[in-house]
Amino acid sequence: MLTEIAIKALKPREIRYYISDTRGLWLEVFPTGGMAWRYRYRLNGRAEKIALGKYPDMTLKAARQKRDELAVLVAQGLSPATEKQLAKDAQASATTLRQFAERYYKEVIVKDRKDPEHLHRYLDKEIYPSLGAKALRDITPAEVQAIVFRKRDHGFPAAAAQIRNLIKRVFDYAIVCQVVQVNPALATPMRFITRTRTRTRALSPEEISAYLRTLYQANIRRQFKLALHIILLTLVRKSELLSSKWKDIDFDAGEWSIPPENSKTEQPHIVYMSRQVMELFDELKALASDSELVLPGRSNLLRPFAKNALNKALEGINFPIAPFTIHDLRRTGSTRLHELGYSSDVIEKALNHTIGGIRGVYNRAQFADQRKQMLQAWADQVASWITERPV
Repeated sequence: MLTEIAIKALKPREIRYYISDTRGLWLEVFPTGGMAWRYRYRLNGRAEKIALGKYPDMTLKAARQKRDELAVLVAQGLSPATEKQLAKDAQASATTLRQFAERYYKEVIVKDRKDPEHLHRYLDKEIYPSLGAKALRDITPAEVQAIVFRKRDHGFPAAAAQIRNLIKRVFDYAIVCQVVQVNPALATPMRFITRTRTRTRALSPEEISAYLRTLYQANIRRQFKLALHIILLTLVRKSELLSSKWKDIDFDAGEWSIPPENSKTEQPHIVYMSRQVMELFDELKALASDSELVLPGRSNLLRPFAKNALNKALEGINFPIAPFTIHDLRRTGSTRLHELGYSSDVIEKALNHTIGGIRGVYNRAQFADQRKQMLQAWADQVASWITERPV
């Protein structure tokens, strides 16, 4: 018979092995050092086994008690392994999409993503109203497709694609957890939702002029116009601007500090502001009232605008040029600055990109003076395209 002292003295080996207790109770010892209880028995002449739990979460005393409970079932002609699977199947059948999606959100999304709130909004507003109360196993491909296509047909193919992928990932995890066996989202391929945009869109000087002229004539919030202008002139990411606070803006030094928690690279970053950018921020300061946020939300000065607010504002403007995204503004700046002869390292640093390879390891230069000069020249160049006269 095993004892707690004997169990604690067990050592892992290169391959797993078993130590017997009594009456079919075994302890499995893994090469990693972990241990788990197994109950082995015979029913109708056939050998079966069932996992009881891990040691030390399940003590020796608790394992013996569980073995005795299962031995009663065996004596009645019932299979503990089959009963356990039936109970698991019954639980899985009753699990609703809302219940499992919340589990997936906590166990996977929150751990993997720095800013997962927008995904929960898709759950709350797009998925739960139609499917939240339905058992996970009862959801059909047609029901998933209806949600996705409704969003697509309302003119939001990118959002429809994100909703489809979110549902797919929920069911992928459900399959891993053995709650379901099929994924209904796979019946709606991405090619029927949206066409992948090539990542080569960069606005020409003429398009930049048309972009800014149309932007300031559009019927959207003034803060959005200023924010979209700032993104073009500073090359920052949308999220970096939306999460900024006034304590990060130093008008005297002409520096905008992006802290690690707001930076995609998780490293602090300084944006050297041109005269034009400081004028834009000065107007945003007045519009922000007493809020500590650069872009406080419309109904709450303590919270920034939603992550997709700028995207929706941009989508609602009828620009007289080919479609483009907010991220294309960063690519536009990078492309035009390369054409103007600026160093790739200086441009990459301004974009807050992580430089890979040997250059990234050894090149720790911040290029402060070069970036100041470059971003001021870029703002002047953009201004000349708007006014159609040289600086």
